[in-house]
Amino acid sequence: MYVSARTDYAVRAMLAITADDHTLVKAATLAAAQDIPLSFLQGILLDLRRAGLLHSHRGVDGGYALARPAEDITVGDVVRAVGGALTTVRGLPTTTTTYHGVATGLKDVWLAVEEAIEGVVNHRTLAQLTIAAAA
Repeated sequence: MYVSARTDYAVRAMLAITADDHTLVKAATLAAAQDIPLSFLQGILLDLRRAGLLHSHRGVDGGYALARPAEDITVGDVVRAVGGALTTVRGLPTTTTTYHGVATGLKDVWLAVEEAIEGVVNHRTLAQLTIAAAA
């Protein structure tokens, strides 16, 4: 699995918002705290909001907050919100791959890889990661 800067930044931003527990976090504060370029982060936050993972509030006292409890948001949710599919083969969904002849069994390998990745990212919540960091 290739983790892009966009995906890494998105997960880090979501963890920082989770750690601030029930307070609105400004994009500039997130960018500075996580060393993420602000202009890049703003696009990521927009994708996270569109995916229903964040709420945004405008104004001087505005900022971002989780749209759902941290226990209900997985790393997989965040990854899919900013990057789409967890795994692809030649840029296409793993499930759509087709092979012939000696490579026929290869699709099963890619599907197993996808299942293994999902097994990790779909079972790690923001709350779990935040608790682990505090320990």
